Amino acid sequence: MPVRILCYYQEGCMGCMEQEPINRQVENELGVTIEEKDALEHPDDIAAYGLKVTPTILVIVDGAVRERFEGVMHRETLENAIKKYL
Repeated sequence: MPVRILCYYQEGCMGCMEQEPINRQVENELGVTIEEKDALEHPDDIAAYGLKVTPTILVIVDGAVRERFEGVMHRETLENAIKKYL
């Protein structure tokens, strides 16, 4: 069950800047990689995933979005969501 975690951001987004260190903490705690992608550089992803705000974090398992978080996520909430799929 391959798990992929994507975090879409935009340059200058205050929430995105707040989310970045939280993502690093989660990566270190769980030993996972959170891929960060500039939403504006990936217009196909905006359409495919219905992105409306940044930051948006998607937990994708076997190619399907299982968890979706819009806005800044607290570390504990994000960790608990990811742990379900590890």
